Amino acid sequence: MLEFSVTLTQGGFTLDAALRCDAGVTGLFGPSGSGKSTLLAVLAGLQRPQEGHITLAGETLFDAATGVNWPPHRRRIGVVFQDGRLLPHLGVTANLRFGLSLRATGGPSFEHVVEVLALSGLLSRRVQSLSGGERQRVALGRALLAAPQLLLLDEPLAALDEGMKQQILPFLRRVKEDFKLPMIYVSHAINEILHLTPNLAVMDAGRIIGHGRFSEIIHEDRVLALAHALGLQNVLSLEVVSNDTVLGSTSARHGAQLFLLPLAHLAPGATAHVAVRAENIALALCPAAHTTIQNQLPGVITRITPLANRLLVEIDAGLPLIAEVSARAVSDLALAKGTPVYCLIKANAFAYLGQGA
Repeated sequence: MLEFSVTLTQGGFTLDAALRCDAGVTGLFGPSGSGKSTLLAVLAGLQRPQEGHITLAGETLFDAATGVNWPPHRRRIGVVFQDGRLLPHLGVTANLRFGLSLRATGGPSFEHVVEVLALSGLLSRRVQSLSGGERQRVALGRALLAAPQLLLLDEPLAALDEGMKQQILPFLRRVKEDFKLPMIYVSHAINEILHLTPNLAVMDAGRIIGHGRFSEIIHEDRVLALAHALGLQNVLSLEVVSNDTVLGSTSARHGAQLFLLPLAHLAPGATAHVAVRAENIALALCPAAHTTIQNQLPGVITRITPLANRLLVEIDAGLPLIAEVSARAVSDLALAKGTPVYCLIKANAFAYLGQGA
């Protein structure tokens, strides 16, 4: 359990943020300059706020009123930065073992961390020879080997190209599932966060303006506006049914709904994590005949939310979907809560998450 309420003013910027996080992963989402990295630095003890308190697992790490301020090495908080910040004069093995030297007690074994992050082939390498993705895996391993009570990931994929991001995402999921550490994952890419957790804290101008499950807080006006501005996406977990290498497609399902996706190298029964932007979902009152749109999913409208001159339409299609459509289209089709609709989605509108390049 992490709980904090902190205030830090530097220059013309003020961080004034409060939050209570339970176990599991919390995504910290917001635009560049909103204060996400500053907040993580405060939690890790790298910057001292003028007011407030921080408690972790029942222990007070910082309290401005009583003068408590634990140094970073005592807080047992692991941090993974955008650039990894590996020690350049040490090799991979020595960087990892540096994490071991920081632990107070307990923690995962060196061998387990190496296995989870697939680092065995890198152990004899120098830091300078690693790719960006390899550096981040080593940085993540080093943080885990320090046996933290909380792991902070400060946009760990921001410096990587899209292909490399997709290679690292599965490792982040494995860390979540294998180590079950409380984590705060910072990003301005909502699809990355939703790939790991539905729990979001949304930040803007130094304040946390919403906190909770994505499906709940997305209805708050300021949260919705930010999510839309940064690319509102639906992130779905589907079960692969079959692959057609001749036609270049993969069939997957969620319950009774069948999806046609771009071809993936996933075996039947495997889970496919895919994202589709809200603006790439069209709505119709009946199935569309004689069209190249392969996915036509029946559902019922559960909510319509205005956003500038557009509307976000939520649909229960056996799983929740959000479509972004024009106000004129909603008016012309007389769409309202309870209206049965078909969600029309081109197969190539789906992007795989964590499948590599």
